[in-house]
Amino acid sequence: MSNKSLLKDLPKSFYQEEKILISNNIKTWDSLLSISDEEINNLIYGSLGSVRNLKRLKCIAYFICTLDIQLSEAALLMHSGLISNKAISRLTPQELVQKTGRFERTLRTGRIPIIDLKKAHFLIEKAKKNLFNVPKCH
Repeated sequence: MSNKSLLKDLPKSFYQEEKILISNNIKTWDSLLSISDEEINNLIYGSLGSVRNLKRLKCIAYFICTLDIQLSEAALLMHSGLISNKAISRLTPQELVQKTGRFERTLRTGRIPIIDLKKAHFLIEKAKKNLFNVPKCH
């Protein structure tokens, strides 16, 4: 199990969900990706976590496992409205930069955007290659 596949350094907004996952021995992005919606509902039942946040984490896990990217990049894609490799593969690099840049500007971070044209091209190509592959973390 590589460090990249371990669930760690999650944002504080996922604190309750992280506790739920760890207590249920879900410690890798792969294992999070493999749980069903029914299992998510069962995990949340009687806890302080939310189904919405666990589904967000599952989407982030999908991008981490299929595109082999960092947590911050995966979260940016998800929060920019992209939920699958199919959605990413249909974009041009410029469109991907615009979508992610728009979200980053609303956050007013003032930092250099995480996804530039070169990175966008790389992500789109990788998304196209992984359209029909079963996600697996490296």
